[in-house]
Amino acid sequence: MGGAARPSFYPLAWLFYLTLAIGGIVWLGFQRGRIGVELFLTPERFWLDLVAGVAFGSALLGIWAAFRRISIAARALEAELGKLVAPLTRSEAIALAAISAIGEELFFRGALQGAIGLVPAAILFALLHAGPAKPFRVWGLFALLAGLGLGFLTSWRGALGGAIVAHALVNGVNLLRLARGKTWKDGDGGIAR
Repeated sequence: MGGAARPSFYPLAWLFYLTLAIGGIVWLGFQRGRIGVELFLTPERFWLDLVAGVAFGSALLGIWAAFRRISIAARALEAELGKLVAPLTRSEAIALAAISAIGEELFFRGALQGAIGLVPAAILFALLHAGPAKPFRVWGLFALLAGLGLGFLTSWRGALGGAIVAHALVNGVNLLRLARGKTWKDGDGGIAR
């Protein structure tokens, strides 16, 4: 895939997620008065933030895998997303997973959840993921579940590190898998087994 053209959405996605991150940082700066390392990790127990993030991210990946096995809509969504992200290189997929996790967590779990609460922030997060076509509705539903869990993780730990790790893990695994065509076969729209 080294000679493939960069997908047109890639620079726009970076701009969007950087805007969310900057907006979240500015909003949090006004809310808190300062931004320190404690926004991301609990310094004396940072390992717990990381372990909780990996555990919750792994659980979300398991839930999505089960959902994809039983839901035609989930498989249709993956077919659509697979077409979109197929041109991504491995490094682009990893970078996009990282910037989307950081941007969305700073904005939704950091700034927005602090201002309007866990449930409303999770609902707005889900609405962001509910795209224009019918298959994207299942993504919105999964995003609601993920947003509630990520919001709880952030509330429990008092820092964004675990949520960022979980979010980056889910996005990274799925972007890499979809970019390699692990679920979508060109031409038949079928699901690879």
